[in-house]
Amino acid sequence: MVLEVAILYIKAGLADQFEADFRTAEQYISSIDGYIRHTLQKCVEVDNKYILLVEWETIEAHTIGFRQSEVYKEWKALLHNYYDPFPIVEHYIEVPLSSPTK
Repeated sequence: MVLEVAILYIKAGLADQFEADFRTAEQYISSIDGYIRHTLQKCVEVDNKYILLVEWETIEAHTIGFRQSEVYKEWKALLHNYYDPFPIVEHYIEVPLSSPTK
């Protein structure tokens, strides 16, 4: 599993509309093969800051399957105009840890 992490800064005054459009855009990302699940979290301390976490089966499911798809164009048209600055998107894999002993 690969975790996509994007910190999103939304232009001032547009948070409510961004959230509404994100609810529409969810259908696009969730339609991609290799998509597992996602969450969008709003920052408590910074009003226009969000974090998007998307779980993918592979990094290619995101970078090729989603970003090179026709539905990505719909996602982009709905959401990309809200960002300032444009987000950096990174991918993470889990580090295996040993279970704590009692």
